[in-house]
Amino acid sequence: MSQHYYSKNPQTKSNPREWTYTLRGEKFHFHTDAGVFSKGEVDFGSRLLIEAFRDSEVDGPLLDVGCGYGPIGMAIARAFPQKEVHMVDVNTRAIDLAKRNADKNGIQNVVIYESDGLASVKVEGFSAILTNPPIRAGKETIFRFYEEAYDKMASGGSLWVVIQKKQGAPSTQEKLEELFGEVRVADKKKGYFIFEARKI
Repeated sequence: MSQHYYSKNPQTKSNPREWTYTLRGEKFHFHTDAGVFSKGEVDFGSRLLIEAFRDSEVDGPLLDVGCGYGPIGMAIARAFPQKEVHMVDVNTRAIDLAKRNADKNGIQNVVIYESDGLASVKVEGFSAILTNPPIRAGKETIFRFYEEAYDKMASGGSLWVVIQKKQGAPSTQEKLEELFGEVRVADKKKGYFIFEARKI
């Protein structure tokens, strides 16, 4: 696999940056670096997902798959302080940054660890799982995320996915309908789709 943000140990030379961003009305201070996704700002798709997200009404923790340096998981953790939020990524540099950013922003209801998809996620019964999937990893990898998410989710829980139409939104919707049955478009802007797939 070529070196990019889905690589376990990115070889890209470190080039640290830091900046602030407002998500769901809350200000966050982020440390980012080369070799992680969208290092210069919170990308549009992630922002749309963060704003659209509504937790299901079932009990259980939350999970951010492919957390990068942490914007989705941290924004959701702050919005739902009563919930434990798991944040996972295959990229070790991203995991280090996410831990640093959670600490920097005083967010304590998160558990951050390395995982290829959900392979190292031992907890089950998530009330919701969110992902801005790594498109460059390929459809097979992304569809595996969806399948693993279904298995780890509580009955009545939901999977939230952001994906562009040109990068596979139609095939993602078809796959989610096959797995979950109940899928809705929670939001749609600038070619990005937010899908909510509920486990019945």
